[in-house]
Amino acid sequence: MNVLVHACCASCLLAVLEPLRAMGHDLRGYFHNPNIHPFIEFRRRLKALKVLAESLDMEIDYDEAYDLDGYLSAIVGAGADRCARCYRLRLTATARHAREVGCEAFTTTLLASVHQKHDLVRREGEAVAATEGVAFVAADWRDRAEAAHAEAQRRRLYLQQYCGCMYSEYERYRDTSKHVYRGPGGDG
Repeated sequence: MNVLVHACCASCLLAVLEPLRAMGHDLRGYFHNPNIHPFIEFRRRLKALKVLAESLDMEIDYDEAYDLDGYLSAIVGAGADRCARCYRLRLTATARHAREVGCEAFTTTLLASVHQKHDLVRREGEAVAATEGVAFVAADWRDRAEAAHAEAQRRRLYLQQYCGCMYSEYERYRDTSKHVYRGPGGDG
C-alpha cells in the first residue's frame, strides 16, 4: 500500500521507516507542522528532515509555509483540547495531501514520540480517516524512539527539546532553575 507519512521531525521519521517498510508499504513523506514555534525552530526541524532525506530512498513533500495564524486560529481558547485540535489540523492536511498524490493511506511519526498523547493521536487519525476517506495506519512505535534518537545523533541531525508548539516550549522551559548559568560570574 502507498502510505503518506506525516513527519514531525527527522528523529521520529527514523523510528517509523523500518517497521512500515517491513509491513510492505511504499512510503512518501510529508512535512506539515504549522504548530512549531518559534520560526527558527520550524526552520531547524525542516532543515534536519531535508538533510535526512538526502540519504533516504523516499520522496518527501514539504509544506514550508509557516502558517502561524492558521494554527493559532485552530487552537487558541481550546484549553485542554488544544492537542486534539493540533493533531487534527495536521492529520487532516496529511490525509488530503495523501489523496492529492495518490496515496491510499496516511500515518504520522507522532505515534513514535514518547512525548505525544498516543491514544489521542490515534483517535484523531481515525476520525480524520473516516472524514477524508483515506485509511489511517496506526501502530505504537514508541519502543523505537530511543534507537531513532541515537541514530539521529549519529547522523548529527538537529534534535528538538520539546514537542513544538509554544505551549510545549513553555512547559519545557518554565522551570528556570533547571537552566541557570553556573559558570564564571554566575550566582550558582
